[in-house]
Amino acid sequence: MTDKIDAGNAPRPVGAYPHARRVGDLLFLSGLGPRTPGSNEIPGNLYDEDGGLIDYDIEAQTRQLVANLDLVLEAAGATRAQLVDIIVFLTDMDRDFARFNEIYAEYFSEAAPCRTTVEINALPTPIAVEFKCIATMATLDSETGNPDSRDSS
Repeated sequence: MTDKIDAGNAPRPVGAYPHARRVGDLLFLSGLGPRTPGSNEIPGNLYDEDGGLIDYDIEAQTRQLVANLDLVLEAAGATRAQLVDIIVFLTDMDRDFARFNEIYAEYFSEAAPCRTTVEINALPTPIAVEFKCIATMATLDSETGNPDSRDSS
């Protein structure tokens, strides 16, 4: 049995899938991008008069992506501290990795989940970064940040 999570205040998924799904003590988040809730605009994108993408700002997109991540985690009753694994998709590793990594460290320095970063050719919308995340829903020990072994749920 799984619980589907739809975060009403996060950007809608671009396909037929939920924001997340809980299976036991694990929370699996669908791929999440930096679209702005409500408008679906992509922060930092610059378009030409024909609507073609000219340039983008990896910092603006990364910050919006983390804000969207927080919305989905909150809807599931979780926080960033419960993330155990993140896969990062970048469309231009050479251009963006160093700056992305600096911004990422601002948000994940305390409770750093495992992470894999890969370069891909494209994402479904004109975004430069996307996350795929797994979190634990087990009660976390407040001192160690690890799942509390006394948790009986």
